[in-house]
Parts: sequence; C-alpha cells; structure tokens
Amino acid sequence: METPPHTRPNHVPTSVILKALLLDAPADFVSLDWLIGALRERSFGLVMLLMGLVALVPGGSTFMGFLLAYPALQLILGRDSPSLPRFIAARRISTERLSRVTLRAATAMQRLELVVRPRWHTLFRATKRIVGVAVLALAPTLIWPFPFSHIIPAFVVMLLSLAYLEEDGALLCVSLFAALASLAITGLSVWAGIRATDLLGSLFGGT
Repeated sequence: METPPHTRPNHVPTSVILKALLLDAPADFVSLDWLIGALRERSFGLVMLLMGLVALVPGGSTFMGFLLAYPALQLILGRDSPSLPRFIAARRISTERLSRVTLRAATAMQRLELVVRPRWHTLFRATKRIVGVAVLALAPTLIWPFPFSHIIPAFVVMLLSLAYLEEDGALLCVSLFAALASLAITGLSVWAGIRATDLLGSLFGGT
C-alpha cells in the first residue's frame, strides 16, 4: 500500500489504516465496539471527526454536544481508546455498508494527508491531551440554540480531530486558536442574547 509523502517513518497514515480495517472485518456485521477496538489509538480522532460531521447536520448538533463529552473526557484522562454508551457501542453496521463508507473516507483522507501530515511531533505529544480539553469546552457550544451557531464549533472539532489523527502539531496550534475564537464568538452571542432579553424585559415591563 502506498503512503503519502512527508510522513514520519513510524507513522501510518489514517487512509492506510482504514483500508486495512476491511481485511479483518467480520463477514456480515460489525459493532461500533469492534470498530473502536480495531482502530485503537486512532479511534479517538475518527470518533470525534464523525461526531463533528454529524453536528453539522440540522438537529444533530444538540445530541453531539452531549455525546462529545465522552471521548473528550477519556482523552484528557489518557485512555488508549474511547468508550461510548452501551446502547451506541453495541449498534451493528453491515460489513457491506461499512466497506462503502470506509473506502470513501479513505479516499478523502488520502487527499487531506497531502496537506495534513506529521509536523512538530514533540509539540504534538506535549499537548495531545489539550485536544480533549478543547473538544470538551466546544461541546456545550453546539447546544446553544442560536441559528447556525453550531457550524463553527463543529468545524473546529473536525480540525482538532484531523490534527490528532495525523499528529500534526502545526494544525493543532491553528485548531486551538480557532477553538478560542469559536468560544469567544459563542460567549459574545450569549452575552448579546442576555442583553437583548433584559432590554425587551425592561421595555415591556415598563409599559
């Protein structure tokens, strides 16, 4: 299997891992538990990336806002792989469907790996758990019921996930700054919402 250029000798690109995953898949069905076990340390990044994608779908951000706390907390605690609530982890997916989705994901990752690649490895290792802190801070902002307020934090979660997957310290720095900006925007929108509520209350309360 080919590996993209600019990778460290001991780093296996995520696209290669996704393609290899299909070789060990059971014939009929797989569970999310099996997927997490097969992906090992990459499972954190892929789980969070998937949740970030789902959070972009209208109506999906609220549920993902709560669910993202699971992998984020476990990443902070230094776990090897995330564990999800049992009713989600036991959910089965047909191997045929998994194969189609995985091959598409591997193709997309292969393109991204031309840009997102291992860089600033020492910095990445030193700040790895900060990814969990950033995702945990962003998760509640996905629940804020302001129109389109979930889009920026969902994209930032995806950027953090890609940096984690490919051990890209440079992208991690950019993503952390983006996370701070996203939190600031949400904070300002919350403040503006509270101020508007107070103003309306004073206007109608005085009449």
